[in-house]
Amino acid sequence: MERVTIERLGHQGDGIAAGPVYVPGTLPGEVVEGEVDGGVMAQPRIATPSDMRVKPPCRHAKSCGGCQLQHARDDFTAGWKEGVVRQALAAHGIEAEILPCLTSPARSRRRAAFSATRTKKGALAGFHMKRSDVIVPVGGCLLVEPRLASALELVETLASVGASRKSELSVLVTTSATGLDVAVTGGKEADPEMQETLARLCRAHDVARLAWGEDVTLTRRPPIQRMGRAEVVPPPGAFLQATPQGEAALVDGVRAIVGDAAHVVDLFAGCGTFALPLAETARVHAVEGDKAMVAALDKGWRGAEGLRHVTHEARDLFRNPLLVEDLKRFDAAVIDPPRAGAEAQIAELARARVPRIAYVSCNPVTFARDAATLVSAGYRPGPVQPVDQFRWSTHVELVVGFTCDTA
Repeated sequence: MERVTIERLGHQGDGIAAGPVYVPGTLPGEVVEGEVDGGVMAQPRIATPSDMRVKPPCRHAKSCGGCQLQHARDDFTAGWKEGVVRQALAAHGIEAEILPCLTSPARSRRRAAFSATRTKKGALAGFHMKRSDVIVPVGGCLLVEPRLASALELVETLASVGASRKSELSVLVTTSATGLDVAVTGGKEADPEMQETLARLCRAHDVARLAWGEDVTLTRRPPIQRMGRAEVVPPPGAFLQATPQGEAALVDGVRAIVGDAAHVVDLFAGCGTFALPLAETARVHAVEGDKAMVAALDKGWRGAEGLRHVTHEARDLFRNPLLVEDLKRFDAAVIDPPRAGAEAQIAELARARVPRIAYVSCNPVTFARDAATLVSAGYRPGPVQPVDQFRWSTHVELVVGFTCDTA
C-alpha cells in the first residue's frame, strides 16, 4: 500500500503523482492510497479529497469509459481545458489570450458511436468499459440527446440480427431534422432476407436512414442537417460537429474572424459546416478530401436561397495542399483539420500571407505546432476560444483567428 499526493492531471484525465504514478479518477491536491502496479494505482482510496471533487451525476460513471471527469466540478474542468490549450501554446513560446471555455450542456450530444454484440441471451449495446473491450450498457446516459439514449433498444436489435458471435458492431447514430441516421459497420453481409428484416426495423423505430457496411443503404427520409440557410444530407457516417451548441460557437467564432471578407477558402470543409453559413455574405471555395461530402455540400448550396456563389473541389490537402498561387486570391481562409493538424497546408497559407485565417482545431498539440508556423511567418494570434462539445471528457476544441500585414 502506497500513499501519494496528486500533482496534476495528464492529458488522459488521470491524476499524476511523483514517480510518476498514474491514478485514475483523482484531482490535483488529493492524497490517495492504494496498490501501485506498473506505475498505476488502479483502485485508489481518497484519503484527502479536493474541494473540486463532486459526486458523479451518472450512475455509469465508475464503469463506462465515455467520461473521464465526472468527479470534477464544472468550473475545474473548464479551467483545466483552458490550461491544456495555454500549455500547448507555451511549449512553442506563444502567448495568447485564452477566453473562458464554452461547454455544451448535458444531454446535448447529437451523435454517438455505440458498440454492440450478440450474447447467449440476446444482445448488449452501450459504450466500452474504461481501458477494456467489455461493453457497458448505458441506459439513461447523460451525454446524449434523449433521442439517442432511446436508440439503445434499436442498437441491441441490430446486433441480434446482424452481428456474429465473434465480432462487434459499431453503430453510429446521429439525430437529424427528419429522424435518426444510423450507420453500422462490422456486421454480417446483408443478404436479401436480412435487408427485409432491417427495413422492418427502420419502420418500427422510425429511422430516417440506415447504412449497413458499404453496400446497403435504406432511406425512408433524407436525414437533413441544417447548416446556415442550407439543408444538407451528409453521406452515411460523415463527420459532423458533436453538439448544436458547440457547432454554433465555432461558427460564430469563424464568422467574427472572417468578418467582411468577400472571398473565402474553406479548407477541410466537410459537408459545409462553415462554408454554407459564410456563403450568406461571401463567395466561398470549399475544399474537402471526401468526394461524397463535397457532393452533399454542393447539393445543399444549390437547394438554398440567398447564398452567394460556392465553388468546390475534392482534394487531399495532406498530400496535395493548395499552393501559394492558389491561395493569393482569397481575403480569408478557414481551416478545420483532423487531429493530425495541417502542417503542409499551413506552410502554404503562411507563405501566401492570406490576411485572415480562422483556425478550428480538435487537438491543442498539433494546433500549437501549426500556430508556431504562422507566428514565425509574421501572423498574430487573436483570442483563443476553447469549445467543449465533449462534456466530462478530456477532449477540447478551439477556434482562433490569425492576422498579418499584407504589404
